[in-house]
Formats: sequence, structure tokens, C-alpha cells
Amino acid sequence: MTRKTRIRAALVTATAVVTAATVSVGVSAAGPEQPSKPSKKQIAALFDGWNAALQTRDPEVVADRYAKDAVLLPTLSNKVRTDHAGIVDYMEHFLQKKPVGKKIETHINVLDGNSALDSGVYQFTLTDPATGRKSVVEARYTYEYEKRGGKWLIVNHHSSAMPES
Repeated sequence: MTRKTRIRAALVTATAVVTAATVSVGVSAAGPEQPSKPSKKQIAALFDGWNAALQTRDPEVVADRYAKDAVLLPTLSNKVRTDHAGIVDYMEHFLQKKPVGKKIETHINVLDGNSALDSGVYQFTLTDPATGRKSVVEARYTYEYEKRGGKWLIVNHHSSAMPES
């Protein structure tokens, strides 16, 4: 091997080592691969799933859509619910009114592949269990969703009747 060939081989080897090191550092700096962001339509569908859970009239089915450490500031109660049992308790009473939700205005912010916000105005058609009389309650809402263990869950849910109604 000539001196020129040895120098060329050394340069190729050195370039390969530097390139491999640069790629490794770049991958380490980037951190773990981030999940792709869901679409606004996918986040909007989470409400549809929650509303469908209401139609089962089973408070456990509805409460299972919330994270174990979720906070619920409900529409028809002044009590803040901060655990599964509290959410079930609220839903037991709320579901007696046979609520059917409908979004009127929605604003979705997808924060990243694991979190999103859905805020706006919705209305509930409620049925009085004693008389069968229907009424409509319009409310502001905010759902904060997080993807945990591959499943989208509600971590914060605020709902309050419109103050000017």
C-alpha cells in the first residue's frame, strides 16, 4: 500500500467515525421519538365518545373516560370532583336527567402528540325524572385530554352554565 493510499484510507475512516458520532449525538439530543400529533377531528371525536358514554346511563362507563387523577368542575354541582369515586357520584345524579350533549361552538388546540384542549359552548337536553319535562342547559366547557398508556383520557373538565342565560 502506498503512502497516498494509506492517507486516503485514514481520511475515509476518520470521516466515517466523525459522521457516526455526529448522527449518534443528534439522535441523543433529539430525545425519544415523539408521537405524531392527532388531528383536530380526532380530538373532537373524544367528546362524541364521552357523549355516547352518557347514553349508556352507567356512571362507571362515563367515569372511565377520566384519568384517575382527573379534576371535574361539573355543570350542575358546586362540588369539585377530584377522584374516580367523586366523578362516579356526580354522574349517578347527572345521568338520572338523561343528558344528551351537543356542541354549539368548539375551539381545539392540539398541544403535542399526547395532549390537547377542547373548549367552547355546548348544550344539554335534560329530562326531569319526576315529570318527564325536557329542558336545555347551555354551558361553557373545557376538556383537557392526555394520552396515557395509549388511551386518550380527560384530565380536566370544566363545565359551567352560561352566566347570561
